[in-house]
Amino acid sequence: MKVLEQLYEGKAKRVYATDRPDVVMVAYKDDATAFNGLKKGTITGKGAINNRMTNFLMKMLEKNGVPTHFIEEISSRETLVKKVSIIPLEVIVRNVAAGSLSKRLGLTEGTKLRRTVLEFCYKNDELGDPMVNEYHIAAMGWATAEQMQQIVSMALKVDEILTLYFKGVGVDLIDFKLEFGLTADGELVLADEISPDTCRFWDAETHEKLDKDRFRRDLGGVEEAYQEMSRRIMGE
Repeated sequence: MKVLEQLYEGKAKRVYATDRPDVVMVAYKDDATAFNGLKKGTITGKGAINNRMTNFLMKMLEKNGVPTHFIEEISSRETLVKKVSIIPLEVIVRNVAAGSLSKRLGLTEGTKLRRTVLEFCYKNDELGDPMVNEYHIAAMGWATAEQMQQIVSMALKVDEILTLYFKGVGVDLIDFKLEFGLTADGELVLADEISPDTCRFWDAETHEKLDKDRFRRDLGGVEEAYQEMSRRIMGE
């Protein structure tokens, strides 16, 4: 398969066209951003870790009945995926209070929630990805009621599968962000990535943060945290 021109460059990835209209190549970068791009930096080796971890977890989810955009990993930083039309929503899945939820509701970080919480944000950097609900989503036509039912069902299933898996490697899945897209034939699939960039991972025993919060909060040991998650998940 031939890789053609760059279609898009985001904060963490570049997307390239291929000679197949239904397939694109994603290349992961070491660039790191936080607070909607206000804080910028580099996390050495992040691109390769996020690429390989995402692909490992996407394949696991596929085996458990969750359709994804994954096709094939072609290098440590590059992957072929189905070309999708991204639904402009970030789906945030929360199991434990942390980050913005703690601030908004005055909850101590680490407070276990009585049930999993789903939040939706409109994907728009200029507006700061504002939180929205099902009424906004329907009013703006971002997704149909049927698609939202699918998204909720898939997000909860992903949470169930990943929470159990991470528990087995001594990691608590605190919260994470998902994105979904529609393929050319209208299938709703999980897209984007699952990595320390998009998830909060805490060591189950020590509660040490093993994710991008180390970069956001200037905690140090950022590269080491990403490497530790890579070691636990893929044995590397």
